[in-house]
Amino acid sequence: MSSYVDATSGAIEHCEAMANAHADLVTTYQEMATLCRNKLWHQLTLKILPFVSNPSNLRATTEGTNSFLALYDKVVLCVDKKLNSLSLCRIASAVANSLVASDGTAGKAVLENLMEQKDRLGVPATIYVQSRLHLLNLVLLEKTGGDIDTAQLQSIHDSLKVNASKLQEMTVDSATTLVNSAHFECSMKYRKAVGPPEAFFREALSYLNCTSVDQMQDPKALAVDLTLAALTGEGVFHFGEVVNTPLLKVLADTPEEWLMEFMHVMAKGDVVAFNQICEKYATQIQTQPALVNRAAAVKEKITLLALVNMVFQRPSAERVLSFGDIAAAVQISLDQVELVVMRALSLKLIEGCLDQVSQTVEVSWVMPRVLTEEQLQGLSTRFGEWAVKVSKTRDYVGEHTPALFA
Repeated sequence: MSSYVDATSGAIEHCEAMANAHADLVTTYQEMATLCRNKLWHQLTLKILPFVSNPSNLRATTEGTNSFLALYDKVVLCVDKKLNSLSLCRIASAVANSLVASDGTAGKAVLENLMEQKDRLGVPATIYVQSRLHLLNLVLLEKTGGDIDTAQLQSIHDSLKVNASKLQEMTVDSATTLVNSAHFECSMKYRKAVGPPEAFFREALSYLNCTSVDQMQDPKALAVDLTLAALTGEGVFHFGEVVNTPLLKVLADTPEEWLMEFMHVMAKGDVVAFNQICEKYATQIQTQPALVNRAAAVKEKITLLALVNMVFQRPSAERVLSFGDIAAAVQISLDQVELVVMRALSLKLIEGCLDQVSQTVEVSWVMPRVLTEEQLQGLSTRFGEWAVKVSKTRDYVGEHTPALFA
């Protein structure tokens, strides 16, 4: 007599029991049962992953436990060796996230148990689940407001560093994009916890490069954090990168829309508009400790960006600037111009020569940056003017030296 027992029988029973218990989810659970019965593992993965990723599908089992965790324990783990490793890790991560509010320890256990199988999972899946585990630890820290020991922080830092090197060696495809997204989300959260803001800014931009807004859990909170990091981060002057990201648009028609206005003004280097915004939104600014504590640094930043923008708007042949013109454009006194220019030179925002005797600055290079739509239109106009000059020069040369064009 055969002693063979079908490992999927328990999975099928669970799905049928949940279908009977929850009429609104009966179709989904019956489809899962059918897929288990027919051993269609890929299709089962495609059914379970979006299901557990949607919090509105979460229920309690007849035993009172988390339905996503029950599905994971009684269905997914029964056939885990037959599933794609990365898909398995994504399902586990969604299940762990569903437990954060009620039982963070249980959520961590789901991912920790999966990490014990890293030899079987492979490098991409291991990096993914490890990133999710570290992220969960950081989320729980933020949620509870407790202290995290230095050893744990160092462990997360070391893991992120090692994984970053591994990711650089991997071939870019849809799977590695998901892994990169998980890695940079974790790295971004780590930098939010330990600082500095400029490091958070870099990791956040990397995260945005591989993650669409509709895939983010809380895009509005990230948009606020990103704008504050851009404003207060030391050495952060590339505001065009923030202005052009779809993430910033989620602040439109919200109480935080003023931050979006702030970003556009900083990207333009408009000192007058900056002062107007500071006056208009003085109350809102006072609610952001980062802006209050770094007010002087933010003021210096708009001053330097105004100088950069002034240089950028000049034709390359007209970049000898007088101290008087700089003072007027940047809204500073004449005796401050030299300090501002020297600061810009030291930060590599511009390159050139400062003539204290004639009180002029000859700029030979200006910092490359992502341009706003308005700045691109201005550049297009300048290209058109340049083309006209080239055409006139060609006509002049042709007229006065016909032998060259014979």
